[in-house]
Amino acid sequence: MTSKVIRRLNATDTNFDGQLKQLLAWEAVANERVEATVAEILQQVRTRGDAAVIEYTNRFDRRHLTQAEDFLLTPQVLGEALRRIGSEEREALEISARRVREYHEHQKQESWRYTEADGTVLGQQITPMERVGIYVPGGKASYPSSVLMNAIPAKVAGVDSVTMVVPAPEGEISDLVLAAAAIAGVDRVLTIGGAQAVAALAYGTETIAPVDKIVGPGNIYVASAKRSVFGHVAIDMIAGPSEILVICDGATDPDWIAMDLLSQAEHDEQAQSILLCPDAEFLDAVESSLQRQLAELPRASIAAKSLLDRGALILVDSLEQAMKISNRIAPEHLEVSVADPESLLPKIRHAGAIFLGRYTAEALGDYCAGPNHVLPTSGTARFSSPLGVYDFQKRSSIIFCSPQGADQLGRVAATLARGEGLEAHARSAAFRVKK
Repeated sequence: MTSKVIRRLNATDTNFDGQLKQLLAWEAVANERVEATVAEILQQVRTRGDAAVIEYTNRFDRRHLTQAEDFLLTPQVLGEALRRIGSEEREALEISARRVREYHEHQKQESWRYTEADGTVLGQQITPMERVGIYVPGGKASYPSSVLMNAIPAKVAGVDSVTMVVPAPEGEISDLVLAAAAIAGVDRVLTIGGAQAVAALAYGTETIAPVDKIVGPGNIYVASAKRSVFGHVAIDMIAGPSEILVICDGATDPDWIAMDLLSQAEHDEQAQSILLCPDAEFLDAVESSLQRQLAELPRASIAAKSLLDRGALILVDSLEQAMKISNRIAPEHLEVSVADPESLLPKIRHAGAIFLGRYTAEALGDYCAGPNHVLPTSGTARFSSPLGVYDFQKRSSIIFCSPQGADQLGRVAATLARGEGLEAHARSAAFRVKK
């Protein structure tokens, strides 16, 4: 039957593959008008610098900037915001920051090398990036968690300078966001957003140093700008709508599972919430709970459209089948709410973050569990990973030949180079060969 709240699918139906493909279909919202607008903004900022940034910020964010200093925040401003927020909010930010930092400390990679029998040394040198820019949505919206998740791994990696851009429509900006920047150790905060902020980070202006990498979420213009500057600078990813996939054996409280689905649906109308379960009666219970709890949410209209357009309760014939479907979907967030989640863990091939057990709500990962909440979406978990310290470290190969090593490797290289018709390569290698 067709639910008024969320669709119901059966994985044993002959047309299930087509239904699933249709359910998952999503392409980044892009059109010629957006692309043309972004291209113009990028070009103007690249050629006119601060003047273009000020012009676009005044136009799009309804500001009255006259000089670059107007959008630069001092460390004192961040410290004042930290003092203004409530003690409970500050404690929550500090606990979250500590957990995120401790988790990411485990990701640090170290340089290594080894010496071969002839004395030749091979290895890898790990170095942090010099400058990184993080984009944080701003205005009346408050996303301090985005500040922590993007800035802290960069600082743990040893990045020299972290610049944060955050829009402040009509001059409004959240104290929580600024407080999070202070706690995370952000070096510079600029109250600019949109494609002009991405351009400023990528190309630099008179007052903004260009960065090596840009990370963080944004709207369609930000996503389009990040895509356009990729190659000139690195980016983290082009993120799609938030997703959750729950695999449940039918023994978890249905209210818990329903609220887990709603926690993603309330993000925006394009967010996706899917439940896989072999118990039809449990799916009925979750559906009823969704109907009841949805009405109580402040963002009920957003969540309702998300569930109706992109959500699904899917009946599977077994947890084994659920695992196969999950790997096909490659979800951003995967909850494994079963009696023995560890037994299923080895079978999970593709997922951005995995939440094991009945008591592990996905929302904990969004804020304070420790692992990063910047995750691959839209099936890209098949080949992508969460944001982490490794995204802010570079690897350089080390080759240090001994005379004996140069003799042996030179002969091999010269032979291969001549086979490729590259005589200068061959002679370069052969000059070190013992006569």
